[in-house]
Amino acid sequence: MSQTNSNIKERIKLKEPRRYQVIFFNDDVTTMDFVIEVLTTVFHKAYQEAEELMMKVHLNGSAVVGVYSYDIALTKTTNASEMAHKAGFPLRIEMQAE
Repeated sequence: MSQTNSNIKERIKLKEPRRYQVIFFNDDVTTMDFVIEVLTTVFHKAYQEAEELMMKVHLNGSAVVGVYSYDIALTKTTNASEMAHKAGFPLRIEMQAE
């Protein structure tokens, strides 16, 4: 007895890829304007949203600025960290699995 593809039922379980939060941490050196610049340039946030996120970081000590797949979170974290380093700011940015 042969089976054809139409007779075979397969269950494919697809999992959503793990998501990663990108978190900015407040410090006493990095300027608010620079944080907004990073958020608009690297994270493609609208100015208003970037300003709101910057204030969350400033007032709360940290804030999640985005949630992405691993590769995108890593790329954005790396690019933002390099941008801060080149500008002479100690902006701390981390990735954390959800």
